[in-house]
Amino acid sequence: MLQSYYHEELLEAGCDEAGRGSLAGPVFAAAVILPKNFFHPLLNDSKLVTEEHRYELRPIIEQQAIAYAVANLCNKQIDKINILRASFKSMHLAIKQLDPVPQLLLIDGNRFTIFNKIPHKCVIQGDGIYASIAAASILAKTYRDDYMKELHHKYPRYNWAQNKGYATKEHQEALDKYGPCKYHRNSFRLNYNDLELFEQTIG
Repeated sequence: MLQSYYHEELLEAGCDEAGRGSLAGPVFAAAVILPKNFFHPLLNDSKLVTEEHRYELRPIIEQQAIAYAVANLCNKQIDKINILRASFKSMHLAIKQLDPVPQLLLIDGNRFTIFNKIPHKCVIQGDGIYASIAAASILAKTYRDDYMKELHHKYPRYNWAQNKGYATKEHQEALDKYGPCKYHRNSFRLNYNDLELFEQTIG
């Protein structure tokens, strides 16, 4: 069962990103402040929740959250500042939109750059530990998936409606055949034959 909070008295925002390991498209981030008593039996790390359940959870999170926000940085910005910094910046953009301002940030992962002097705690695999981070993972994932499905209509040859821009064999073969388009990240291209690296990226 997910933990409802890290600190009982502070107003916490869970933060997570989606699309960090993708070959194309933006990186999305979400920040969510949940009520301390929020509970939903389906809520978990977005990677462990079915697509159907992710979209079932999204309006529930949005309706019951004290505050939430979603932001993104495009592939051009990712190429300019690198994916790690882009992930942090997209989280900053989401946090900046929150009202009320959180007193503590719970960050999925092991690194973060401080934002507006708000204290933060990095939690490895936090989207499977804290409800607010799990909620942020659901929002970031579904908003990014919707974005990639829209891009699919412009560039169906890469089948982003299914792979969402990640390094599937089909996506790599399309890159080999057609080359990249303007939404691909020039700074990040994986070899799908490297199974260990591939599994880490899509995991």
